[in-house]
Amino acid sequence: MKVIFLQDVPKVGKKYDIKEVNDGYALNFLFPKKWATLATLKATEEVERHKKEIVIEREVQEDLLIKNLEEIKGKTITIKAKTDEKGHLFSGIHEKTLVDVMEKEYHIQIDEKFIVLEKQIKEIGKFEIPILIKNKKSSFKLIVEKI
Repeated sequence: MKVIFLQDVPKVGKKYDIKEVNDGYALNFLFPKKWATLATLKATEEVERHKKEIVIEREVQEDLLIKNLEEIKGKTITIKAKTDEKGHLFSGIHEKTLVDVMEKEYHIQIDEKFIVLEKQIKEIGKFEIPILIKNKKSSFKLIVEKI
């Protein structure tokens, strides 16, 4: 029986895949859990159209990310944080904090998974923060100051 997967099923198929499976498996397992549906002509055409839309949307998102990457280059972010007498921060600065400040100060949206930090920043100073999107690199400067 040919089915269209409505979500990822480990070791069987990914979302929107059209595959041939055993009748019993489809009827007793996939259909009741709503993990797949019968691959009719109309459903197959709908899935193919949806796959094309996803590809187009992904390309647009990548173009926006690359545009944002160019805007970020050379920007400087300053964060003021509480420190002890030795200059160590009480709480570390991580990717989420950097994304929030970047959006607040420059209105540039970038996902935190693209910021490459080896570890949280836990001291005052100047840092070069690398960003990597689809083999394209950029960076911005981070200045951490004592409150």
